[in-house]
Amino acid sequence: MFAIIGPTASGKSDLAIKLALKLNYEILSLDSLSIYKEIDIASAKPSKEELSKVKHYGVNEIYPNEKFDVMKFIEIYKKIPHKNIIIVGGTGFYLKAMLEGISQMPEITDEIKKKAKQKDYAFFESVDPDFASKISPNDTYRIQKGLEIYFATKTPPSVYFKNNPPKPVLPDIPIFEIAVDRSVLRERIKKRTDKMFNSGLIDEVAYLEKKYRDRRLPALKAIGIKEVLDYFNGKYTLKTLKEKIITNTARLAKRQQTFNKTQFKKKISAPLEELEEIILSEIK
Repeated sequence: MFAIIGPTASGKSDLAIKLALKLNYEILSLDSLSIYKEIDIASAKPSKEELSKVKHYGVNEIYPNEKFDVMKFIEIYKKIPHKNIIIVGGTGFYLKAMLEGISQMPEITDEIKKKAKQKDYAFFESVDPDFASKISPNDTYRIQKGLEIYFATKTPPSVYFKNNPPKPVLPDIPIFEIAVDRSVLRERIKKRTDKMFNSGLIDEVAYLEKKYRDRRLPALKAIGIKEVLDYFNGKYTLKTLKEKIITNTARLAKRQQTFNKTQFKKKISAPLEELEEIILSEIK
Protein backbone atom coordinates (compact mmCIF):
# COMPACT_ATOMS: atom_id res chain seq x y z
CA MET A 1 0.00 0.00 0.00
CA PHE A 2 1.23 3.49 -0.85
CA ALA A 3 -0.13 6.99 -1.52
CA ILE A 4 0.18 9.39 -4.45
CA ILE A 5 -0.38 13.05 -3.63
CA GLY A 6 -0.22 16.21 -5.69
CA PRO A 7 -2.31 19.24 -6.60
CA THR A 8 -5.47 19.05 -8.66
CA ALA A 9 -4.90 18.42 -12.39
CA SER A 10 -1.33 17.15 -11.80
CA GLY A 11 -2.09 13.71 -13.26
CA LYS A 12 -2.54 11.66 -10.07
CA SER A 13 -5.52 9.62 -11.24
CA ASP A 14 -3.97 8.63 -14.58
CA LEU A 15 -0.72 7.62 -12.88
CA ALA A 16 -2.57 5.64 -10.19
CA ILE A 17 -4.58 3.73 -12.83
CA LYS A 18 -1.42 2.89 -14.83
CA LEU A 19 0.32 1.62 -11.70
CA ALA A 20 -2.75 -0.28 -10.48
CA LEU A 21 -2.93 -2.17 -13.78
CA LYS A 22 0.80 -3.02 -13.63
CA LEU A 23 0.79 -4.05 -9.97
CA ASN A 24 -2.69 -5.60 -9.87
CA TYR A 25 -3.69 -3.12 -7.15
CA GLU A 26 -6.97 -1.30 -6.51
CA ILE A 27 -7.45 2.40 -5.77
CA LEU A 28 -8.82 4.30 -2.78
CA SER A 29 -9.74 7.83 -3.88
CA LEU A 30 -9.60 10.53 -1.20
CA ASP A 31 -11.34 13.17 -3.28
CA SER A 32 -14.05 15.35 -1.77
CA LEU A 33 -15.98 15.61 -5.07
CA SER A 34 -15.44 12.25 -6.78
CA ILE A 35 -17.12 10.62 -3.78
CA TYR A 36 -20.45 11.94 -5.10
CA LYS A 37 -22.61 10.15 -7.62
CA GLU A 38 -23.94 12.34 -10.50
CA ILE A 39 -20.97 14.74 -10.32
CA ASP A 40 -18.87 13.21 -13.08
CA ILE A 41 -17.62 16.20 -15.08
CA ALA A 42 -17.00 18.83 -12.38
CA SER A 43 -15.09 16.25 -10.32
CA ALA A 44 -12.94 15.10 -13.27
CA LYS A 45 -13.34 11.60 -11.84
CA PRO A 46 -12.07 8.60 -13.84
CA SER A 47 -14.25 7.61 -16.80
CA LYS A 48 -16.66 4.66 -16.69
CA GLU A 49 -14.17 2.71 -18.80
CA GLU A 50 -11.33 3.43 -16.35
CA LEU A 51 -13.53 2.54 -13.38
CA SER A 52 -14.35 -0.78 -15.07
CA LYS A 53 -10.64 -1.57 -15.54
CA VAL A 54 -9.55 -0.81 -11.97
CA LYS A 55 -11.70 -1.15 -8.85
CA HIS A 56 -12.03 2.26 -7.17
CA TYR A 57 -13.16 2.82 -3.57
CA GLY A 58 -14.29 6.30 -2.54
CA VAL A 59 -15.82 7.09 -5.96
CA ASN A 60 -19.61 7.27 -6.50
CA GLU A 61 -20.30 6.39 -2.86
CA ILE A 62 -22.99 8.95 -1.92
CA TYR A 63 -25.47 11.40 -3.47
CA PRO A 64 -24.84 15.17 -3.48
CA ASN A 65 -27.42 15.80 -0.74
CA GLU A 66 -25.76 13.34 1.65
CA LYS A 67 -23.23 14.53 4.23
CA PHE A 68 -19.74 13.12 4.62
CA ASP A 69 -16.50 13.82 6.44
CA VAL A 70 -13.20 12.04 6.98
CA MET A 71 -15.00 9.30 8.92
CA LYS A 72 -16.67 8.25 5.67
CA PHE A 73 -13.28 7.62 4.05
CA ILE A 74 -12.13 5.73 7.15
CA GLU A 75 -15.27 3.60 7.00
CA ILE A 76 -14.67 2.88 3.29
CA TYR A 77 -11.00 2.01 3.94
CA LYS A 78 -11.85 -0.40 6.76
CA LYS A 79 -14.26 -2.29 4.50
CA ILE A 80 -11.62 -2.97 1.82
CA PRO A 81 -11.01 -6.74 2.08
CA HIS A 82 -7.27 -6.50 1.30
CA LYS A 83 -4.66 -3.78 1.41
CA ASN A 84 -3.16 -3.98 -2.10
CA ILE A 85 -4.28 -0.43 -2.74
CA ILE A 86 -3.02 2.89 -4.02
CA ILE A 87 -4.38 5.83 -2.05
CA VAL A 88 -4.74 8.85 -4.31
CA GLY A 89 -6.23 12.32 -4.03
CA GLY A 90 -5.55 16.02 -3.83
CA THR A 91 -7.32 16.35 -0.47
CA GLY A 92 -4.23 15.87 1.70
CA PHE A 93 -6.20 16.62 4.86
CA TYR A 94 -7.96 13.26 4.61
CA LEU A 95 -4.70 11.36 4.16
CA LYS A 96 -3.10 13.18 7.10
CA ALA A 97 -6.14 12.47 9.30
CA MET A 98 -5.98 8.77 8.43
CA LEU A 99 -2.22 8.60 9.09
CA GLU A 100 -2.39 10.44 12.42
CA GLY A 101 -5.84 9.30 13.43
CA ILE A 102 -8.75 11.27 14.81
CA SER A 103 -10.43 11.08 18.19
CA GLN A 104 -13.67 9.15 18.42
CA MET A 105 -16.41 11.77 18.53
CA PRO A 106 -19.46 11.53 20.82
CA GLU A 107 -22.95 11.28 19.37
CA ILE A 108 -24.28 14.77 18.67
CA THR A 109 -28.07 15.11 18.59
CA ASP A 110 -30.00 17.94 16.89
CA GLU A 111 -30.96 19.18 20.36
CA ILE A 112 -27.26 19.47 21.34
CA LYS A 113 -26.47 21.30 18.08
CA LYS A 114 -29.27 23.77 18.78
CA LYS A 115 -28.07 24.29 22.36
CA ALA A 116 -24.48 24.88 21.19
CA LYS A 117 -25.62 27.47 18.63
CA GLN A 118 -27.24 29.51 21.40
CA LYS A 119 -23.88 30.01 23.16
CA ASP A 120 -20.99 32.25 22.19
CA TYR A 121 -17.19 32.40 22.45
CA ALA A 122 -17.33 33.99 25.92
CA PHE A 123 -19.30 31.02 27.24
CA PHE A 124 -16.91 28.60 25.54
CA GLU A 125 -13.98 30.43 27.14
CA SER A 126 -15.60 30.08 30.57
CA VAL A 127 -16.02 26.28 30.28
CA ASP A 128 -12.69 25.53 28.56
CA PRO A 129 -10.20 28.44 28.62
CA ASP A 130 -7.34 26.16 27.51
CA PHE A 131 -9.08 24.98 24.33
CA ALA A 132 -10.64 28.41 23.65
CA SER A 133 -7.20 30.07 23.73
CA LYS A 134 -6.23 28.04 20.64
CA ILE A 135 -9.28 29.17 18.65
CA SER A 136 -10.06 32.55 17.11
CA PRO A 137 -13.26 34.17 18.45
CA ASN A 138 -14.32 34.37 14.78
CA ASP A 139 -13.86 30.63 14.17
CA THR A 140 -17.55 29.82 14.65
CA TYR A 141 -17.19 26.30 13.22
CA ARG A 142 -14.64 25.12 15.81
CA ILE A 143 -16.43 26.94 18.63
CA GLN A 144 -19.66 25.17 17.66
CA LYS A 145 -17.91 21.78 17.54
CA GLY A 146 -16.24 22.39 20.90
CA LEU A 147 -19.54 23.33 22.52
CA GLU A 148 -21.24 20.27 21.04
CA ILE A 149 -18.59 18.05 22.66
CA TYR A 150 -19.04 19.89 25.96
CA PHE A 151 -22.83 19.50 25.99
CA ALA A 152 -22.72 15.88 24.76
CA THR A 153 -20.14 14.69 27.30
CA LYS A 154 -20.39 17.27 30.14
CA THR A 155 -16.60 17.47 29.72
CA PRO A 156 -14.44 20.36 28.42
CA PRO A 157 -13.10 19.49 24.93
CA SER A 158 -9.46 19.73 26.10
CA VAL A 159 -10.16 17.03 28.71
CA TYR A 160 -12.24 14.96 26.29
CA PHE A 161 -9.47 14.85 23.67
CA LYS A 162 -6.88 14.03 26.34
CA ASN A 163 -8.99 11.05 27.41
CA ASN A 164 -9.73 10.05 23.80
CA PRO A 165 -6.41 10.38 21.94
CA PRO A 166 -6.40 9.86 18.17
CA LYS A 167 -5.54 6.40 16.85
CA PRO A 168 -3.85 6.09 13.44
CA VAL A 169 -6.00 4.37 10.82
CA LEU A 170 -3.27 3.85 8.23
CA PRO A 171 0.18 2.33 8.79
CA ASP A 172 3.27 4.42 8.00
CA ILE A 173 3.01 4.02 4.21
CA PRO A 174 5.29 5.38 1.45
CA ILE A 175 4.05 8.70 0.05
CA PHE A 176 4.95 9.84 -3.46
CA GLU A 177 4.30 13.41 -4.59
CA ILE A 178 3.93 14.70 -8.14
CA ALA A 179 6.20 17.74 -8.31
CA VAL A 180 4.94 20.18 -10.92
CA ASP A 181 5.87 23.74 -11.86
CA ARG A 182 3.06 26.24 -11.28
CA SER A 183 3.07 27.52 -14.88
CA VAL A 184 2.87 23.95 -16.22
CA LEU A 185 0.10 23.16 -13.74
CA ARG A 186 -1.91 26.22 -14.78
CA GLU A 187 -1.75 25.07 -18.40
CA ARG A 188 -2.95 21.61 -17.33
CA ILE A 189 -5.79 23.24 -15.38
CA LYS A 190 -6.75 25.28 -18.45
CA LYS A 191 -6.87 22.16 -20.65
CA ARG A 192 -8.88 20.25 -18.07
CA THR A 193 -11.36 23.11 -17.74
CA ASP A 194 -11.79 23.24 -21.53
CA LYS A 195 -12.41 19.48 -21.50
CA MET A 196 -15.04 19.89 -18.77
CA PHE A 197 -16.94 22.46 -20.83
CA ASN A 198 -16.72 20.32 -23.96
CA SER A 199 -18.00 17.33 -21.95
CA GLY A 200 -21.11 19.19 -20.76
CA LEU A 201 -20.23 20.87 -17.44
CA ILE A 202 -23.02 23.44 -17.74
CA ASP A 203 -25.65 20.76 -18.41
CA GLU A 204 -24.38 18.71 -15.44
CA VAL A 205 -24.70 21.67 -13.07
CA ALA A 206 -28.16 22.53 -14.46
CA TYR A 207 -29.25 18.95 -13.74
CA LEU A 208 -27.85 19.08 -10.19
CA GLU A 209 -29.60 22.36 -9.42
CA LYS A 210 -32.91 21.15 -10.85
CA LYS A 211 -32.77 17.88 -8.90
CA TYR A 212 -31.51 19.11 -5.51
CA ARG A 213 -32.75 22.73 -5.43
CA ASP A 214 -30.38 23.68 -2.62
CA ARG A 215 -27.28 25.70 -3.42
CA ARG A 216 -26.20 25.47 0.22
CA LEU A 217 -25.20 21.82 -0.19
CA PRO A 218 -21.40 21.45 0.21
CA ALA A 219 -21.27 19.54 -3.09
CA LEU A 220 -22.80 22.49 -4.93
CA LYS A 221 -20.23 24.89 -3.48
CA ALA A 222 -17.34 23.06 -5.14
CA ILE A 223 -15.13 24.79 -7.69
CA GLY A 224 -16.60 24.34 -11.16
CA ILE A 225 -20.13 24.07 -9.80
CA LYS A 226 -20.52 27.27 -7.77
CA GLU A 227 -19.16 29.38 -10.66
CA VAL A 228 -21.63 27.84 -13.13
CA LEU A 229 -24.47 28.56 -10.68
CA ASP A 230 -23.31 32.20 -10.57
CA TYR A 231 -23.24 32.15 -14.39
CA PHE A 232 -26.90 31.08 -14.34
CA ASN A 233 -27.58 34.17 -12.21
CA GLY A 234 -25.96 36.37 -14.85
CA LYS A 235 -22.83 37.12 -12.81
CA TYR A 236 -20.43 36.00 -15.57
CA THR A 237 -20.24 35.76 -19.34
CA LEU A 238 -19.25 32.34 -20.69
CA LYS A 239 -15.67 33.53 -21.25
CA THR A 240 -15.42 35.05 -17.76
CA LEU A 241 -16.90 31.86 -16.31
CA LYS A 242 -14.10 29.75 -17.77
CA GLU A 243 -11.45 32.17 -16.54
CA LYS A 244 -12.98 32.22 -13.05
CA ILE A 245 -12.93 28.41 -12.81
CA ILE A 246 -9.31 28.31 -14.01
CA THR A 247 -8.26 30.98 -11.48
CA ASN A 248 -10.09 29.37 -8.55
CA THR A 249 -8.71 25.93 -9.44
CA ALA A 250 -5.17 27.35 -9.61
CA ARG A 251 -5.63 28.89 -6.16
CA LEU A 252 -6.82 25.56 -4.80
CA ALA A 253 -3.80 23.83 -6.35
CA LYS A 254 -1.48 26.33 -4.67
CA ARG A 255 -3.08 25.65 -1.27
CA GLN A 256 -2.78 21.89 -1.85
CA GLN A 257 0.92 22.21 -2.73
CA THR A 258 1.55 24.27 0.41
CA PHE A 259 -0.33 21.75 2.58
CA ASN A 260 1.55 18.79 1.11
CA LYS A 261 4.89 20.57 1.55
CA THR A 262 4.32 21.35 5.22
CA GLN A 263 2.37 18.28 6.36
CA PHE A 264 4.12 15.34 4.68
CA LYS A 265 7.81 15.48 5.54
CA LYS A 266 8.65 11.88 4.63
CA LYS A 267 7.73 11.80 0.98
CA ILE A 268 9.43 11.24 -2.35
CA SER A 269 8.79 14.06 -4.83
CA ALA A 270 9.48 13.85 -8.55
CA PRO A 271 8.03 15.09 -11.85
CA LEU A 272 5.14 13.06 -13.27
CA GLU A 273 7.24 11.59 -16.09
CA GLU A 274 9.76 10.16 -13.60
CA LEU A 275 7.49 9.12 -10.76
CA GLU A 276 6.10 5.90 -12.26
CA GLU A 277 9.56 4.36 -12.55
CA ILE A 278 10.52 5.55 -9.06
CA ILE A 279 7.38 4.05 -7.50
CA LEU A 280 7.83 0.71 -9.29
CA SER A 281 11.45 0.49 -8.11
CA GLU A 282 10.44 1.32 -4.51
CA ILE A 283 7.41 -0.97 -4.31
CA LYS A 284 8.60 -4.10 -6.09
